[in-house]
Amino acid sequence: MATYRAVVVSKEGKGPASRSIVKYSDPSELPFHDDSADVLVQVSHSALNYKDGLVLTGAPGVAKKFPIVPGIDFAGKVLQSRSAQFSAGQSVVLTGHYAGQWMDGGYCDVVWAKSSWLVALPEFLTEREAMIIGTAGFTAMQCVMHLEKYGGLARGEKGPVLVTGAAGGVGSVAVAILSHLGYQVHASTGRVEEQEAYLKKLGAKKVIGRLAKSKPLNKEVYVGVVACVGGHGLATALASVQYGCAVASCGLAADSKLPATVMPFILRGVKLLGIDSVQAPMEERKAVWEALRTSLPAAVLNDLATVYSLDDLVGNLGERIIKGQTRGRGIVDMALGRADQVSVEEKKKVDQLEDKLNAYKMSAPAVLTSVGVSAKDSSPMPHVKVNISSMLLVSNL
Repeated sequence: MATYRAVVVSKEGKGPASRSIVKYSDPSELPFHDDSADVLVQVSHSALNYKDGLVLTGAPGVAKKFPIVPGIDFAGKVLQSRSAQFSAGQSVVLTGHYAGQWMDGGYCDVVWAKSSWLVALPEFLTEREAMIIGTAGFTAMQCVMHLEKYGGLARGEKGPVLVTGAAGGVGSVAVAILSHLGYQVHASTGRVEEQEAYLKKLGAKKVIGRLAKSKPLNKEVYVGVVACVGGHGLATALASVQYGCAVASCGLAADSKLPATVMPFILRGVKLLGIDSVQAPMEERKAVWEALRTSLPAAVLNDLATVYSLDDLVGNLGERIIKGQTRGRGIVDMALGRADQVSVEEKKKVDQLEDKLNAYKMSAPAVLTSVGVSAKDSSPMPHVKVNISSMLLVSNL
């Protein structure tokens, strides 16, 4: 009988949360199994979202009960299905809804899911790429679509579009999408020195600091805003958009409060658009995934991602994402078994080294050993070990 692994978060009353990896042979053994779930999925990749960080740390009001397997996003292949919508072997994606909150989520090898929460994997994406996008990327695309549909934002617009919380998951993808669509993106982050090069690589024309508290009305600057933080940052964004333009609000990383006045709304006709990805209807979900096909080039995805393992999740990743200490999109590769994170940049270096070694046709062949770095096709990437006679050549590559 196969043995699977899952990250389980436990919490007693108001005490601290504990995280552990448990082994199981039947998904019904997981702590928050829902008997109404009708599709059994072998998970290949999941993701790290702000909401996952809240569950991992045991924050109140997110998970319905503990213990639970977190992971609000996952992608994988159907093993069994009691639904006519899906069949064995089909690749599927789950984002939003209440996996990892109201029932066990994606931080495990195999899990039962509700067919009404799943979508067939879009044909232009791999399972890994779908998780680099995940709820964060899905939400970012929703923000752009709502700004264009309801906020008067038009492609070819010369004025700047602001993204707050730009180095986070939603913000990073929003910067990449808006830039690809031809908008002039201004990225706001509390870590300018650390993240400026990264954000400009994604397409930001200008990187500015965190928005400070402002007057009820500022100079009219922005033709649209993707607001990933609440609090004073959101209030300042509302006070700084041009007449008739809109702010798409999708996050509360800074604060859930909105210390604003009605003046931007009644004197400038500013619109505040609320963005929710959790309960978005299926038709909107399909439209968002289709929009991502042309709005977010696959070549950009690797620049957004850092890869983690299940072992990493029992460490301090939850605390780090809540504190804003992560960058871009964190994805969880179920094939990984080691406890350190592997950046996409490190994977690229391995690829480049392997190519150069092959090109030189070394007399002493490299020994390849499989380790846990995910490639695009979800198979393990090799590390390269070179014998001593080859070291001089390698040092000169």
